Amino acid sequence: MKNEHDVVIVGAGPVGLWLACELKLAGVDVALLDRRDEPARQSRALTIHGRTLEVFALRGLEARFLGSGRPIPTGHYGVLDTRLDFSPFRSRYPFTLFIPQVTTEAMLEERARELGVHIMRGWTAVGLEDAGADVVVSAEGKEGSIRLSASYVVGADGARSIVRRETGIPFEGYPATQTLVLGDVVLGEALPKPVISSVNPHGCAMIAPLGDGVHHRIVLLDPDRSAVAQKEPLTLDELSASARKILGSDFGAADAIWLSRFTDETRLARTYRKGRVLLAGDAAHIHMPAGGQGMNVGIQDAMNLGWKLAAVVKGAAPEGLLDSYEGERRPIGERLYANTLSQTALVSAFSPSGQALRSTMEGLLKIPAVNRLLAGELSGFDVAYDEAVGRIETDGRLYPGSRVPDVELTTNEGELAGLHSFLADGKWLHLSLAEGAAAPRQDWLGEQDVRGLRASAKDELFAGYSAMLIRPDGYLASAA
Repeated sequence: MKNEHDVVIVGAGPVGLWLACELKLAGVDVALLDRRDEPARQSRALTIHGRTLEVFALRGLEARFLGSGRPIPTGHYGVLDTRLDFSPFRSRYPFTLFIPQVTTEAMLEERARELGVHIMRGWTAVGLEDAGADVVVSAEGKEGSIRLSASYVVGADGARSIVRRETGIPFEGYPATQTLVLGDVVLGEALPKPVISSVNPHGCAMIAPLGDGVHHRIVLLDPDRSAVAQKEPLTLDELSASARKILGSDFGAADAIWLSRFTDETRLARTYRKGRVLLAGDAAHIHMPAGGQGMNVGIQDAMNLGWKLAAVVKGAAPEGLLDSYEGERRPIGERLYANTLSQTALVSAFSPSGQALRSTMEGLLKIPAVNRLLAGELSGFDVAYDEAVGRIETDGRLYPGSRVPDVELTTNEGELAGLHSFLADGKWLHLSLAEGAAAPRQDWLGEQDVRGLRASAKDELFAGYSAMLIRPDGYLASAA
């Protein structure tokens, strides 16, 4: 067994897998460590948002996911009846993709193995040691103990992150105030519509198909049971009783394959980086699952970190580039922290005053600008960095840090192709829209890491630009 690597990632969920793929694509020696002997069998997440689909499309992988999921054109905020509209955004994927997390993980692991990622299952990280020039991870498994040495370690090991704990990074926020329940069950009675959601004086409930053609997921917040400890086992009888109280029926729920309690605990790591150790996904931010954001934000963390860490490890960029990971992604974590707390308040609004608040929010969501603001937050379409922060794409311009849409280009050879297809190799893209035009670039950025392309675009968004430099994660670095 090889014990020395460029990077060790702890946690082989969707975030760890995607980060490992990005690093390996860039030629980095990466080991992926996970305590589980096999992938999870339960799907905590059921949604891939549009921006995450763009992330996969940037590497030419979108068809794998689209072929296994079901597009849903709208989303919800706090289980309000007025839906979030994703159609105003410039994207090929103005929808959420309903797909079980087990399917998402399987596809990401397939990608990782195609690239040759070293996946080590059945090893639990138990310690971390800063050895100066590298970091040593101690792990235990059925075969005994091992020590893995790496230039950098990334904790993608979830809410109870060993990496975060061993590094001493504070996990600040609010403890759990209530427990919710979920059950993946077979329904004996047909639902009146494909998805049911309700917040009323008796509680909050959502029922949706699990995606396997057999099971449905029931999620409930019963105020009479919300003080029950998370560790207390959930029974089908309790789930059914709460469903009948809140919805008037449990729709014949039976044959549960998963019953669980979860909480509204909300926390954010004080820093995403401490020396040679970095955090991503749930290791950096946890919250009540609201709007299907957790996994998506984590995968986008990994997309932001991947190319930066690869450049630093390979000596192609200064170490200070890693500081921009926290600088760009922690504000997204702060926004996630705030909007999930807001949604927690809305789904817990059982009192007359709470119901009045929900009614007010229903009206506000009918205002296009308000709807777009929240839809942009949940989908990730309005994530922006640098000069683009606070600007919206509807002003018809791109700024350094703007998400670059998949505009159709015509190459000098007459080929028609989407811009994103030219980023599939994980390199930077220098797009010349006029002969001899060049966009400014970082002093450390070498020619071997940049793909040059001479092309034209009829899209009005590109009008007035002669050249663009686009980052490996699809955001604009500079333009001329």
